[in-house]
Amino acid sequence: MNRAEKAQMIEDLQEVLNNTDTVYLTDIAGLDATETSNLRKACFKSDVQLRVVKNTLLKKAMERVEGKEYDEMFESLKGNTALMIADKANAPAKVIENFRKKSQKPILKAAWIDTAVYVGDERLSELAALKSKEELVGDIIGLLQSPIKTVVSQLQTGGQTIAGLVKTLSERPE
Repeated sequence: MNRAEKAQMIEDLQEVLNNTDTVYLTDIAGLDATETSNLRKACFKSDVQLRVVKNTLLKKAMERVEGKEYDEMFESLKGNTALMIADKANAPAKVIENFRKKSQKPILKAAWIDTAVYVGDERLSELAALKSKEELVGDIIGLLQSPIKTVVSQLQTGGQTIAGLVKTLSERPE
């Protein structure tokens, strides 16, 4: 790879990093061609981009991104590195968890999600349990709707009870 190709790769990685809030660094070394293909398919189904990258080029791209601090992830840039990018914060973690039911890899090196850095494979279950923004909004809306639904049902029930009493009283012989 010549200098121009390296510069282009750094620019491409920088653009990708600028446009995402979810970055996972994983180690997929040791996966054979079939397993790698299956991992790529699993990523595609979950809207996760998977790229094998050179550590030095990724580090340079991370250093050039403005407004995001990737410094804590630099220690993880050793050995083979695959970059996983997604719109949903927990999507790459779920892909890794599901894939590891059949294989020991990929191993989570580090993750950067909305300014928070998670380093180490032991953080994988924590990341997989994170809810996406859409799920959190849905939970909040559900919590807000619950008291309203209770009040409405109480009013409807109360109205039926009063109507029943009035009807009974009107039908009563005097």
